[in-house]
Amino acid sequence: MAFNLLNKDIDTLTCPALVVFSKSSSQKDKLAKVTHSELHKALLPSLEEKTITGKHQECVVFREFSFKGFRHIIVVGLGKENEISHESVRQSMASAYEAIKSLNLTEAAIHFDGITAGKKDAADFAKATAEGLILTSYVFNELMSGKKDAKEINVHVVSKMGNDKTVKAAFNEGAILGSVVNFSRRLGDMPGNLMTPTILANHAVEGAKGVANLKVTVWDKARIKKEKMGGLLGVSNGSDQEPRFIIMEYKGAAASKKPVCFVGKGLTFDCGGISIKPGAGMEEMKFDMCGGANVIGTLLAIAKLKLKVNAVGLVASTENLINGSATKPGDVHTARNGKTFEVNNTDAEGRLILADALSYATELEPQMIVDAATLTGAMVIALGNTHTGYFTRNAALKTKVEKAAGESGEWVWNMPLTDFHVKDMKGTYADLSNISSGKGAGSATAAAFLEQFVGEGIPWAHFDIAGTGWAVGNRLPYCSKKGASGAMIRTFVEIAKQYT
Repeated sequence: MAFNLLNKDIDTLTCPALVVFSKSSSQKDKLAKVTHSELHKALLPSLEEKTITGKHQECVVFREFSFKGFRHIIVVGLGKENEISHESVRQSMASAYEAIKSLNLTEAAIHFDGITAGKKDAADFAKATAEGLILTSYVFNELMSGKKDAKEINVHVVSKMGNDKTVKAAFNEGAILGSVVNFSRRLGDMPGNLMTPTILANHAVEGAKGVANLKVTVWDKARIKKEKMGGLLGVSNGSDQEPRFIIMEYKGAAASKKPVCFVGKGLTFDCGGISIKPGAGMEEMKFDMCGGANVIGTLLAIAKLKLKVNAVGLVASTENLINGSATKPGDVHTARNGKTFEVNNTDAEGRLILADALSYATELEPQMIVDAATLTGAMVIALGNTHTGYFTRNAALKTKVEKAAGESGEWVWNMPLTDFHVKDMKGTYADLSNISSGKGAGSATAAAFLEQFVGEGIPWAHFDIAGTGWAVGNRLPYCSKKGASGAMIRTFVEIAKQYT
């Protein structure tokens, strides 16, 4: 898809299709309103018949309507005026894009000025418009032999505010974020045989080429061993594929300014190791690297947006498989920071590779650390696929996370983390066990384990995206039904902005 922001009056344009919007009435007996005044009059019969109600995401297509320079008219509902938000706009753009696509067109125009009456929300809505269109356009079909190249759709977002610097900047930011999220989605959607740790690292290197002030360093198995990353090495022992440790460094501020650090779990496939998972649904474990893919996307976005911050992205990547060298239940390994842990369940491996990454992050003495991981099935049970659960004991960072999520439109939920959860992770024959000695609170005890590898005094938050990393299309229409979502990239970028 190609799209642009046009500073024009919609009535001066000629195009195969025009997308306008409708808003529902706050009173039952009143009609919805179409946001283009002439079209409101022309569509009055449809409004009176309640064909157009203005409900959020309602989409009504009028083929061959022949209004001015437009052949087809598409009316997309925004809901009630006082309930329109940047997230609802994002979702409405998904409806608009799908309608344009259904008409088999190569060009369409969107009446952006119909979304907001003034400049108050124009920048937020412009950003959401760009994000919604690009995110919805994502398709992963490159592995299908019979696939046909989709027609490129040129979408003109038309606004009288198109030359406003703030609106243009917001629109361009939305375009960058949408493109980066799609980049990370593709990494997640690739099958395990085509997205090994080495391939993931290569994509991080390729993605950073030409991006100013962004450097990528990749450690191979020999270097990982030299750096005493016992958790990452221990998990990788069961695979013929070598592990990789990916370091992305962005310099957007003075060298003296401490960085913000993002850590991701990059399990490119997870069968559970000797504590093997059930066969049903195991194919979805290609998504176990979504935390790592999304950290790669976060660093690309921060760099492309040229944020005035120093940022580091760390991705520990391996497979968790079974061979004669695989870690056995009861084995003890030593993490980079010297702490030992007994592996009482080899399927609780994500926390082991994150232990080394968090230890390394601590050594950088950052302003804060956040991590993203598809870590626990318990999080799916707790929150389903609507909210990402996050854990932190730092009140200031919690405030930053909530503000960032509000700006990004991604839903998060603060989960409990206490000393009781830490106690549950004490080992019998080592400092720690990788599974809890008690029942329940599986996500909180996993977070408690990770906390042991974060330096004292460093603000840290852990995001468990097990429920939101993929298959959220039934909630968010701009996401694939089954594919990777790119969860938390937009929120992490908003967190980074607060340290500029």
